Amino acid sequence: MSRIPQINPETATGKAKELLDAVKGKLGLVPNMTRAMANSPAALDGYLSLSGSLGKGGLSAKLREQIALVVGETNGCDYCLAAHSAIGKMVGLTAEQITDSRRGTAVDPKAEAVLTFARRVVDERGHVSDHDLAVARQAGLDDGALAEVVANVALNIFTNYFNHVAETDIDFPKAQPLAARQAV
Repeated sequence: MSRIPQINPETATGKAKELLDAVKGKLGLVPNMTRAMANSPAALDGYLSLSGSLGKGGLSAKLREQIALVVGETNGCDYCLAAHSAIGKMVGLTAEQITDSRRGTAVDPKAEAVLTFARRVVDERGHVSDHDLAVARQAGLDDGALAEVVANVALNIFTNYFNHVAETDIDFPKAQPLAARQAV
């Protein structure tokens, strides 16, 4: 059971209701994570605003989902892995691409570079090396793409950590573990 209550969109009021209604209008449903975030309309609005802005950026929906998958796997976020596995399928990722993304690999060289860089950002808590940047640039990522990868990593770290704290009830089909995770 979630440690942060999930706001019912039908009984929500004010800004929380407005935001939850917008989520439902866009997705056709209101995921439990956004219901829990609605306890703070500022947090939910921040999440939705950054997510919406990044959706207008240069990275495709597939690449953004692949980043979400590698970040979710790295951080051990079962909720995000379930959600982004489902959303990944909706934007055209195959089951193999979803699994590869969770591992930080891809057949496409640009996607591989994005995932490798995203994983380095997470692993190094942003303190990537000059070599990491050079490798990403050599693979064709320009400064705008690098900035968007970092922004997408940050967005997904926020949702991973939020779901860890909230222990959000998973309302998507559960993603199967790739390997045993070490206990923290």
